[in-house]
Amino acid sequence: MTASAPDARVLHDRQALARTVDRLGADVSAAYPAGVLLVAVLKGSILFLADLARRLTVPCEVDFLAISSYAQGTGRVRIVKDLDHDVHGRDVVLVEDIVDTGLTCTYVLGELGRRGPASLAVCTLFDRRTRRIVPVPLRFTGLEVADDLLLGFGLDVAGRYRNLPFVAVGDPRALEADPDAYVAALYGR
Repeated sequence: MTASAPDARVLHDRQALARTVDRLGADVSAAYPAGVLLVAVLKGSILFLADLARRLTVPCEVDFLAISSYAQGTGRVRIVKDLDHDVHGRDVVLVEDIVDTGLTCTYVLGELGRRGPASLAVCTLFDRRTRRIVPVPLRFTGLEVADDLLLGFGLDVAGRYRNLPFVAVGDPRALEADPDAYVAALYGR
């Protein structure tokens, strides 16, 4: 950790995340007894998706899509990697690591909805309502979080910290100055 970086604070440890994913897995399984297609947006949702899929007690398939970063000043994104599965007539759950402003989630829901799924729902590990710009119908919600910069369990800064098995809070100024500011502190736990 650099001298300018404050101490890292773990917000949700492994056990808290496991309990949350267990609950969400049970909820999704109960809602779709015949099975479900889980769709995740790359890359942040991968760890949550993997844990969620292992908790399901119903058949599931998994697919991914990737979208571009928002174009500067436009608020527009585009699909850069599309699904391999046809969602028409299927029960689909969009798996998100975090729903923040709601813009990305709304875009993806619109794209998937135009493809004719039998049903379409959102399952998010983290819900940050304080930043919501667009209302998003979240059927399965893990934990509500404040407006902190979160690191770990899929959440990253400059590609770092994504593989941590817990979620910590980072100081945005310290990470802007040095994206590796918390590497020693968080990986040494």
